[in-house]
Amino acid sequence: MKRIIILLLVLCVSALYSQTTNTARWRKTEKDSMANAFLLYEEKNYKMALPYFENIHKNHPKEEFVKYVYGKTALYRSDKYAEALQMLTEVYEKNPKVDIIEYDLARALHYNYKFDEALVMVDKFLENKRTKPEEKPQAEFLKKYIQNAKYYAGIATQAKITNIGTPINSTDEEYVPTISADESMMIFTYTGPKSKGGKINETLMTADSIHGIYLEDVFMSIKANDQFQTPVSLDNINSKNNDAAISLSQDGQRLFIYKDDAEGHGDIYESYLVGETFTFPTKLKGQVNTISQEGHCTLSPDGRTLYFTSDRPGGFGGRDIYRAKLLSDSTWGNIVNLGDSINSKYDEDSPFIHPDGSSLFFSSNGLKSSGGYDIFRAYMDPADSSFKRVENLSFPINTPDDDKYFVLAANGTRGYYSSGKAGGEGLNDIYLVETGFEPTKIPVLLFVKGKVTFDGTPVESFIKVEVTSNNNAVYTAVKTIPATGNYMVSMPAGQSYKITYSYKDEKPKTFEFDAKTITTYTEKIVDIKFETPKDTTPLVVADPGKKLSNEYDKEAITLLQKKTSKYSNTYGKISAEGLEFKVQIAAYKNPKNFKYPHLKKLGKIEKLMLNDGITRITINGKFKTLEAAWEHNKKVIRAGQEDAFVTALYKGERIQLQDLEKMGIFK
Repeated sequence: MKRIIILLLVLCVSALYSQTTNTARWRKTEKDSMANAFLLYEEKNYKMALPYFENIHKNHPKEEFVKYVYGKTALYRSDKYAEALQMLTEVYEKNPKVDIIEYDLARALHYNYKFDEALVMVDKFLENKRTKPEEKPQAEFLKKYIQNAKYYAGIATQAKITNIGTPINSTDEEYVPTISADESMMIFTYTGPKSKGGKINETLMTADSIHGIYLEDVFMSIKANDQFQTPVSLDNINSKNNDAAISLSQDGQRLFIYKDDAEGHGDIYESYLVGETFTFPTKLKGQVNTISQEGHCTLSPDGRTLYFTSDRPGGFGGRDIYRAKLLSDSTWGNIVNLGDSINSKYDEDSPFIHPDGSSLFFSSNGLKSSGGYDIFRAYMDPADSSFKRVENLSFPINTPDDDKYFVLAANGTRGYYSSGKAGGEGLNDIYLVETGFEPTKIPVLLFVKGKVTFDGTPVESFIKVEVTSNNNAVYTAVKTIPATGNYMVSMPAGQSYKITYSYKDEKPKTFEFDAKTITTYTEKIVDIKFETPKDTTPLVVADPGKKLSNEYDKEAITLLQKKTSKYSNTYGKISAEGLEFKVQIAAYKNPKNFKYPHLKKLGKIEKLMLNDGITRITINGKFKTLEAAWEHNKKVIRAGQEDAFVTALYKGERIQLQDLEKMGIFK
């Protein structure tokens, strides 16, 4: 049966080609491979057909027909473009009448940057009497690509493209890089032997052969000492199906993922960084996902606008870019197409909104491209938040092949994208783009980042950003990464801002920033240090018998009580030889008569004499643990002695709680 399929397919194609392939002396495995290859070829699954044809060509290099189909399928793998040109050129030199060979050669020449020769070949195809009318529009489209490529190559920018190498890239596939605004984190899509779902074949069944394809997984790498570290699989996100990273919020704490559902519709999911791991992904709520395919998205720096792609009905054609707004119920709605200044009758994809909030990067395979998808930049009109001014990023960022998934760091000088170009580590690699933008094209914004700590330890702090030049309207709210205490906030130029840092019941810290007149990217590092309040010096007065305000002013006592509560939660049950705690209710220089009838039921009133000449009044004796003392302290406060607090004694000497921690008694 397979031999019949081979013959039928060969006859079908060879009707337009003068030489058929003689398979009579082939091994059975080769005939089976040829059958599989042609089935995939007829279904236009060229990438999966390519390994079959490549292997057969190695074993039968003189078979012109195999060389021809190998050359055609090699046009769909960017690392094979040189071979495609070689194979198709050899075929054309022997028989220039092969069906659409001139068109295929024009594509191969275009991919190999031979633009003048490509134009000659595509014109030959258009002028050829054998070219069918229905084939000409596609050839005219290719001609436009070639002309654009020639033009952009002539005005190439100063951008520098570098493969980022190991440990991110490998001999497998890495693509769709997503980064935090400061490049401290990269999350990307991976396919290879480490994929959780393994490998499938053309029938979507598990495959062990070299001809299958691996399913997609999501991996993450953290930068340390200015180098990306060994990537790790995000186990909460990866499944036995395709799981692809598509976008990361600018602070690196909200990840968007693409998944296929059971019916084959692509939807957008989201996951949050909690601690050091991302949560299990959940489908985006609201009106973004539909029965159509929603394949990519990007979140504005204030977290209130989502730009996404969809091929839903009602667009300009193909895949369009839309905008969604965050509603009061935390779902996404008010969907709006970005209009014909961005979208075309072709495909627009992989949008990325820069941390400046107004520079939108995206890819399009329309008439302004130099081949396949090109990366474009659009500028927001502040009057109505529309995007009207669009420009091609030109060579060398764009190429005759597909260029997609471009992301740009907050500073505007470094970006990343993925490509399967020759010379890489594997089929698809991630590349660093040093943009070389002119000063006037570098995004302008205020970028504030730093670390929040409590007593030197990183903590999760909540950070509110308000626009003081706009009646203190809330711009955004973020939080630090608990494991590191790091945070980052992007704020558009032209406004003044106030940032408030909060941590538990500590007094918030506030800083103000003026971005009204900045004209370049401006970065500020602000580290916030919350600290346990230190004990203050006793307030001694000369009048005998006068109470010493419990040695502390009201604010200091309140802070000390908070500190005691914190330490009690952590070290409350710890006891040690020579360590005791007392509940102090007063202090006098020269006490005479002192009575506390409201505390009568809470224990015996006692004097505590130390070496500083101060008489301290305590209640209910000594306690072995801080927890027991603090519980009694709270009862004393409820009874009306609001300035009561716990005094710690170690071997008869008064000691501060933080010193017990430093000494290792509290551990």
